[in-house]
Amino acid sequence: MNLLATLLAALVTLPIGFIWYNPKVFGTVWMRESGMTEEKAKGANMVKVFGLTILFSFMIAFMLNQIVIHQVGAVQLAGGDPAKALPSFHAFMEDYKDAHRSFGHGVLHGVIAGIFFALPLIAINSLFERKSWKYILINAGYFIVSLGIMGGIICAWK
Repeated sequence: MNLLATLLAALVTLPIGFIWYNPKVFGTVWMRESGMTEEKAKGANMVKVFGLTILFSFMIAFMLNQIVIHQVGAVQLAGGDPAKALPSFHAFMEDYKDAHRSFGHGVLHGVIAGIFFALPLIAINSLFERKSWKYILINAGYFIVSLGIMGGIICAWK
């Protein structure tokens, strides 16, 4: 796993969020649908909010490695230690070492993860909290875009 790529992927959630939740994009609608007010927003401990956002985004990026890089599955199948793997594993990895390691392929798998993991998680909680579909789609959309870009970075950076 490339820790630098994972860290960069985690950090891209911040500029994406600044754009996505900007009042000229979805910020005004999100504030209305979430019940957020300017006063509540100004009262937050932003060091804590951004610090935890980076931590949680790193956790997401860490797991995204498993989803967007197919070679991880081969290493796991070989027991996690390539040095102890059979010769057939090394032949396989030589044949497919960089297969599907592109930005676009990572974006594809990141978007799929966003649709099939982030959207249902957000939707389930939001439905019980009686939030609107606008709220659900704004938040899920943010994660679909973020996971797509994160996946692209992780997959392409060898």
